Amino acid sequence: MASSDLMVGLEIGTSKICVVVGEGRPDGTIKILGVGQAPSRGVRKGEIVDFETAMKCVHEAVVDAEEKSDIMIRSVYIGISGAHIQSFNNRGCVTLPEDRDEIDEQDVEDVKINAREVSIPAQNAFLHSIIQSYHVDGHDGVLSPVGMLGQRLEADFHIIHGVRNRIQNTIRCVKELPLDVEDVVFTPFAAAQVVLTQHQKNLGALVIDIGGGTTDYVLYVDGAVKQSGVLAV
Repeated sequence: MASSDLMVGLEIGTSKICVVVGEGRPDGTIKILGVGQAPSRGVRKGEIVDFETAMKCVHEAVVDAEEKSDIMIRSVYIGISGAHIQSFNNRGCVTLPEDRDEIDEQDVEDVKINAREVSIPAQNAFLHSIIQSYHVDGHDGVLSPVGMLGQRLEADFHIIHGVRNRIQNTIRCVKELPLDVEDVVFTPFAAAQVVLTQHQKNLGALVIDIGGGTTDYVLYVDGAVKQSGVLAV
């Protein structure tokens, strides 16, 4: 099995640590090869308060997942939660130069960067910029603007951010094992990708993830994320 086909998700929860090993299939689905778990210690309200103890628990969960999946884990995607996570909606805008009227990939990236040019607390870092919709020259509801003709590209994003050091504590806890970190993802957003169909997202849906120390949520309206957050309960 090619290592590129493997994906490992890891979540450091308040009551347990969970590691899921999956294999990507050609049709885009994922086959679960094994699930490892360990009781969580050194974690309160979804955040690490005892680094060494939490790291030992993560190691136990990783070893359990390796035994059950018969896979040597080298890298993981980390689920992030905690009451420090915040979110808001914002619109980005770019104007194409006068000598060009076709929107390209760089314009799409630039409008995403523009949407994040807002003031967040100095100690915070961005986690996600999730696209809601594009607008080309005032035309709403554009799904993919690349290749379209226009002079003004706008885009609405749902932006999620959190305290940098608390996010880094979780990343460092995993890297000390040592494991590579492929990326971090806001936990309820990841859960929504599994439990909701696109039709349900289009109709409107609220996902509530009640954990041992936090309650996470993400709200979809017209197929896009409109609100998300964490309650330390």
